[in-house]
Amino acid sequence: MSQGSNTTESADGSPAIAIVGISGRFPGAKSVDAFWENLKHGVESISRFTDTELEFSVASENLRREGARFVGARSVLEDVDLFDALFFGIYPREAELMDPQHRLFLESSWEVLEQAGYDPEQYPGMIGVFAGLSLNTYLLNNLVTGRDFAADFAGNYQVGAYQVMMGNDKDFMPVRVAYKLNLRGPAISVQCACSTSLVAVCQACTNLLSYQCDMALAGGASITFPQKRDYLYTEDAMVSMDGRVRTFDHQARGTVFGHGVGVVLLKRLEDAVADRDTILAVIRGFAVNNDGALKVGFAAPSVQGQANAITMAQAMAAVHPDTISYVEAHGTGTPLGDPIEVAALTKAFREGGSTRSGFCAIGTAKTNIGHLDVAAGVIGLIKTVLQLREGLIPPLLHFESPNPRIDFANSPV
Repeated sequence: MSQGSNTTESADGSPAIAIVGISGRFPGAKSVDAFWENLKHGVESISRFTDTELEFSVASENLRREGARFVGARSVLEDVDLFDALFFGIYPREAELMDPQHRLFLESSWEVLEQAGYDPEQYPGMIGVFAGLSLNTYLLNNLVTGRDFAADFAGNYQVGAYQVMMGNDKDFMPVRVAYKLNLRGPAISVQCACSTSLVAVCQACTNLLSYQCDMALAGGASITFPQKRDYLYTEDAMVSMDGRVRTFDHQARGTVFGHGVGVVLLKRLEDAVADRDTILAVIRGFAVNNDGALKVGFAAPSVQGQANAITMAQAMAAVHPDTISYVEAHGTGTPLGDPIEVAALTKAFREGGSTRSGFCAIGTAKTNIGHLDVAAGVIGLIKTVLQLREGLIPPLLHFESPNPRIDFANSPV
């Protein structure tokens, strides 16, 4: 990805994609600009809860008595219960029964179009929606716990069980956005765990380049309930032992999960230039693949799989690795994931012809806001766009000395 310019194609002549809008909700920040201020000033937006603040504890008394360690930490979103239902022509009762992930993604989609100066009712082209959600726990914990689902909603004159399903199932969210905003391009639900929102961006780019749509909304939302809950820490597992994310650090012991919403508005670069859009950044290459079975476990990444994806994206963009100045890493802060990610970057850069070391900066939003699951990728993309806009790389929090499993001395980063 590069800053916007008047060049409408990649170096090899292939078309490129412009990012013409960004929007979202972030831990500790209700807007993109507030998010940037937090990043710039090194604010950690992971909340810590006392036992009395917990809305729900996964801990059983037996486990506690046996000495199990529970950590009350998570990044949360404020005001997730607020929604301008009438603005979108939604009955208040229907809105109450709708997954907040649907609500906030719909609001953010409108915001990003408004920010870019587009009224979807007046726009002559086709606008697509590509997005995914985390597991819906609002339905499970707020609507149907201890209830007869069908009986509870069957007699409601405004909404019934069918409407509740449409307001809570993952697959209906992109279609709801298209319906409420009158968007006529593809509306596709993308679901592939924590890669979801970045894969949604790739799918949107592919559809733009094949002229299936003229603009595209892409991203994801992750809000699970209750927000204020603790988690069980176990040795060598994925979660942090103390509620902090220490990416690339010698004390890295896991990640902290949290909540967020991110949306980007994409357009073919040549069209964005012709329409005099504000071009925030340009996507010149992207790639999607899978590790297959050649890795240590189902939830673990592989060096070769990641390296292959990076190499394909660089080849599509016709970018030499030596010209890359920054990488926004997944950077979970896990003892296993961070070394694999740097090893994969090193392998890809070397295969691309780079022999230099220590020239490319690396960072991640996770030390500030934790791992936002489905929304993690697009929010990392938004962070990178903000860095390009501001010409500044914000600090990586909680870093003291390098993880000894990471060979930074022989790595390009």
